[in-house]
Amino acid sequence: MRQAGAVLHFGRLPGPEHTGGHISTELRINERIRVPEVRLVGPNGETVGIVPTDQALKLAQEADLDLVEIAPQGKPPVCKLMDYGKFKYENAQKAREARRNQTNVIIKEMKLRPKIDAHDYETKKGHVVRFLRAGDKVKITIMFRGREQHRPELGFRLLQRLAEDVSELGFVESSPKQDGRNMIMVLGPHKKKADAKVDLQADKETKMAERAAVVDAEKAERDAAHAAGPVAQKKERGRSENLDPEIEA
Repeated sequence: MRQAGAVLHFGRLPGPEHTGGHISTELRINERIRVPEVRLVGPNGETVGIVPTDQALKLAQEADLDLVEIAPQGKPPVCKLMDYGKFKYENAQKAREARRNQTNVIIKEMKLRPKIDAHDYETKKGHVVRFLRAGDKVKITIMFRGREQHRPELGFRLLQRLAEDVSELGFVESSPKQDGRNMIMVLGPHKKKADAKVDLQADKETKMAERAAVVDAEKAERDAAHAAGPVAQKKERGRSENLDPEIEA
């Protein structure tokens, strides 16, 4: 039995926008558009005007196109006649291209000791060169231990030396700074990530072509050597000479 003052509400159930659930980003198209009228835009961007939704659907069917709601917040909502499948495909292609051209800045890290020996230094420097050549930033950390903490000039000189050694590929983006027991410097690449990637691919192709040329040259040299080698020649057989003059040849 209904209590006094209670009100029964009839109508559609609350949608995701009211319940706080997932809201779809898909555009409403064709029969999913349930408003009585729409502001219609033609396939070439021309304004048709406010028309009943049924009429807009009929125009879409006649043109073999879809009726797509492009501005649901409008009063009435704005709909356009278009090939929705083609529209989605082109948007996906644009998004993929944008992701491909997006520059992802990656910071690599290289740790050194202030009294690093020459061999280890060259190895570490080689890694820094590879990172910068790939278009990545490099965070250089000098780690001090014990009494080394009272000799910050050792780390500073080491960082200066490294920055000079790789100056053709990178620059000092963040000057050396003391951070507790460490001293930190950040090197930035001269080339952007996308440009560096193109150059690396070109270098790779060049090296592959050079290796292929070397292999072809070695093969040609082996073939030439084989062709010019000693060839067993058959001894030419002439008419045998008889030792006994009484025996006729």
